Amino acid sequence: MDFSYLEGFAAGDPGVVREVLALFLQQARAWRPGLDPGAAGWRDLLHTIKGSARGIGANALGDVCARAEASDPPDLAGVRAALDAVVSDIEGYLAR
Repeated sequence: MDFSYLEGFAAGDPGVVREVLALFLQQARAWRPGLDPGAAGWRDLLHTIKGSARGIGANALGDVCARAEASDPPDLAGVRAALDAVVSDIEGYLAR
């Protein structure tokens, strides 16, 4: 997770950074159940997560989503693990 990317994008405004990260955490909780091959729309969800991840500087998660989006079968377990890692990084950042 490249927090400096988001900090730069937010012009160094810590309130904006915290708000964006809090929104990402909310979304991540809602996304997780859809990361199942039996869930309808999982490929669209991967695309959504990929864009959101790259928008906040979570490029590794974006890359994992891109690979899974193009794979058959997709590595949704890998996406869940990468999403969990980003959530953990964000929670640590917000706890500072």
